[in-house]
Amino acid sequence: MSAAPKIDRAELARRLRSFIDPQFVIDDDETMKPYECDGMSMYCEMPMLVVLPETVEQVQDVMRLCHANDVPVVARGAGTGLSAGAMPSSNGVLLSLAKFNRVLQIDPLARTARLQPGVRNLAISEEVAQYGLYYGPDPSSQIACTIGGNVAENSGGVHCLKYGLTVHNILSVEMVTVEGERIIVGSDGLDSCGMDLLALSTGSEGMLGIITEVKVKLLPKPEKAQVVMAGFDSIQNAGDAVGGIIAHGIIPGGLEMMDGYAITAAEDFAHAGYPRDAQALLLCEVDGTAEEVQEHIEQAENLFRSFGATSVRTSQSEEERALLWKGRKSAFPAVGRISPDYYCMDGTIPRGQLAHVLTEMQNMSERFKLRVANVFHAGDGNLHPLILFDANVPGEFERTEAFGSAILELCVAVGGCITGEHGVGIEKIRQMAVQFRDDELIQFHALKAAFDPNGLLNPGKGVPTLRQCQEYRALQPSKQAAEA
Repeated sequence: MSAAPKIDRAELARRLRSFIDPQFVIDDDETMKPYECDGMSMYCEMPMLVVLPETVEQVQDVMRLCHANDVPVVARGAGTGLSAGAMPSSNGVLLSLAKFNRVLQIDPLARTARLQPGVRNLAISEEVAQYGLYYGPDPSSQIACTIGGNVAENSGGVHCLKYGLTVHNILSVEMVTVEGERIIVGSDGLDSCGMDLLALSTGSEGMLGIITEVKVKLLPKPEKAQVVMAGFDSIQNAGDAVGGIIAHGIIPGGLEMMDGYAITAAEDFAHAGYPRDAQALLLCEVDGTAEEVQEHIEQAENLFRSFGATSVRTSQSEEERALLWKGRKSAFPAVGRISPDYYCMDGTIPRGQLAHVLTEMQNMSERFKLRVANVFHAGDGNLHPLILFDANVPGEFERTEAFGSAILELCVAVGGCITGEHGVGIEKIRQMAVQFRDDELIQFHALKAAFDPNGLLNPGKGVPTLRQCQEYRALQPSKQAAEA
């Protein structure tokens, strides 16, 4: 834990305004209010102040000032995160990188781009489209989320099955350390000697440094892409079909599943032509050469029918393909049409456990008396259950949290993990004690201390203290008895 700051808010604001445009050093409560949370709005905290630097040198000066005065710093991108990872510290600075929004360089021959962290995910593909290229990872929030936040959380998206997560699509990252030093991790080469610091930094949730530049790999646009949409009358059949596709040797560009609640909500919003009577829906995209796509599409259609698909439809134009994906990528906000509030979870399981876990979640839904809509990356087992609740009903949010915890612990029990792309933040910090042993957590703390010995970067997130773990583990027997 970091010590109490050695400086008060007024003096810190005065000193920050000496090298940053004063209007971008925010210290009044009304203007700071939008920064109190990220996309996980159930967890909120007002910062001591907010600062929006415009240059790397200003970021360095902010870090030097905060480090010298024991002031915690939480970095923030677009604020679309879903684990409270960018929730401010009440006695610290919320450092927004919103002004770092320039594409610095595009090299179409090397298929790379250098970007500031505030560049939106979708904007990368828009910028490089003229060269027949695009950026692979495509989170559902790609219209708003930024590449810096994608690196911090190791984001994926609907096409991560074939093209990988953020960690597989970046070459190097420039960071400013807690002391204000500017460093580069990663390289253009295939290998780097020593510890893989780029992989360590990717998914570190702002706990090791402030990202100020990212170099990404770009991919050539495939010659052709088509989507097969298959409706099923049971979750079991759809889950089995996912394993069947992979077992057959087809690696789709994307393989997504939605259940009945999500299908209805997304169709009401996007009018994509989803079968409303289906209990589960698969979207399977195949890309590559025209001959390869035609062969795999035919195989996928036949496979889905053999697993009991009640309807099968294949996109016949680029517009139709985009519309089918629009429904899936709109599913999270669309669920807001059927519930006043929802809690978006994120856990990962082996593909072979899909049907079992979805069945267990339905049983939990009945036990906790809360509906759950499922939207997830079926191909790599990354679940995104949306627990529907009403925050105005006393005790319902607490019951929702308990339901979410049970889902994460189920993921671990079947050989999975507590996060796939949303990160740990505050939301999942208790479940770290379920997935990791004490000696593993000690190693996490050692890595954190190597970069940030005083614990000033995003304090209280990601890695729990051993005392927190012991307290949570002590609750498990009584909690299990209460649910039996």
